[in-house]
Amino acid sequence: MEERREKQQKMDRKKRFEVEEPAGIRVDRYLAERMPEISRSYLQKIIRDGGVFLDGKPVKANSKVAGGNVIEVELPAAEEPEIEPEELPLEILYEDADVIFVNKPKDMVVHPSAGHMSGTLVNGLLYHCRGELSGINGVMRPGIVHRIDKDTTGVLVVCKHDRAHSRVAEQLKEHSITRCYRAVVWGNLKEDEGTVDAPIGRHPVDRKRMAVVKRGGKHAVTHYRVLERFGRFTYVECRLETGRTHQIRVHMAGIGHPLLGDEVYGSRKSPFLLQGQVLHAMVLGIVHPVSGTYLEVEAPLPEYFQELLGKLREGTGK
Repeated sequence: MEERREKQQKMDRKKRFEVEEPAGIRVDRYLAERMPEISRSYLQKIIRDGGVFLDGKPVKANSKVAGGNVIEVELPAAEEPEIEPEELPLEILYEDADVIFVNKPKDMVVHPSAGHMSGTLVNGLLYHCRGELSGINGVMRPGIVHRIDKDTTGVLVVCKHDRAHSRVAEQLKEHSITRCYRAVVWGNLKEDEGTVDAPIGRHPVDRKRMAVVKRGGKHAVTHYRVLERFGRFTYVECRLETGRTHQIRVHMAGIGHPLLGDEVYGSRKSPFLLQGQVLHAMVLGIVHPVSGTYLEVEAPLPEYFQELLGKLREGTGK
């Protein structure tokens, strides 16, 4: 059984691409576009170590590819570091033996990754829960069923054991979880409420961004409702029907109303001193994975958000 598992893991580390683009693209650039989850510098290291083959032969980082070439990549076995529990200030909104709801602050990464091995929500939860978190997503993401961006605040649910994790994950897959966000967007929306139904996928040029795409994207639906109007800005509630990466940010930008403070999907400079987009996960509701009863938890607006609304109501930024 162990030998079969290791064989499967080795197969999973092998990637194969048939080049369709015209000649002249460097192999490291081509792979960076096709494998956006891996940094270009790390891909260059894999190339130097002899892990990339062009038509069966090892290549250099500056080798050029042409239409019809076959590129094979052998990713090295992942070395999973030990994640250290840390005593961090966590705002627990609800907790029982199966799940825990946390109000994530700005500038906190949800789980460890390259460059963020400490100070994450997972580090704090490992300490708080004494390591009792589900293991379905591995040692780097124990208990984590879904994520919110580093600069997005608000509520998320974490599972303490695998049975709870599986049942909550199934609700996510079925889009039956209640997820309501609050945001401030640029401009004055024409309608009081509306729906954005547009597929989301990787940006065709900048592979680190997401975008509304015509082909190859995933079904994505966001419902929005105007709460207050401030002339140049609008305070809205966004309810997710699906949960794609950066969904609200991409959808609102796609209809011409990017989130205030969003430096990735917005092009205008904020007149306010902000740290990233003004977006808060306000309400999260699930069917409890053990009791079967509906459980809804609300995270109050963070202080920076309340202060911003106060300035807008006073007329600042109109």
